[in-house]
Amino acid sequence: MNNRERKRLSTLLVAAAGLGRLAAATAALRAGADPERADRHGTTPLYAASVHGAADVVTLLLRAGAAPDTESGHGTEGTPLCAAACWGHTETVRELLAHGADPRLREDHGTGHTPLHWAEAGSHADTAAVLRTAIARADHSATGR
Repeated sequence: MNNRERKRLSTLLVAAAGLGRLAAATAALRAGADPERADRHGTTPLYAASVHGAADVVTLLLRAGAAPDTESGHGTEGTPLCAAACWGHTETVRELLAHGADPRLREDHGTGHTPLHWAEAGSHADTAAVLRTAIARADHSATGR
């Protein structure tokens, strides 16, 4: 596959993911789209699906090999988990966590906000509760207690 075709497929996949179009995202992946490749704006498919709360597309992308903690954008977006938490997309947050997203990871390459900060700032109590539980589990695993 040549570079032009890879770019075209990436654009299609990011658009399908952002619109929550599972069938179109599936078709793009079957055609050879890379679930990790960002579009020309730096937006990854997983971020696009996460910010819009498309949990089914998020699951598809994660199963296709998208890394749950890959930052998106050129300093203007962030992690998929921060995006989902910011808008209170609790099911999407659960999917990302189930596939290994780090609930303690700060966006902006470690200098920005955490997913919990975004959930609390948006008054998304259910999402914040899911994140608190995930943080407690991660902390427990890290200390071995």
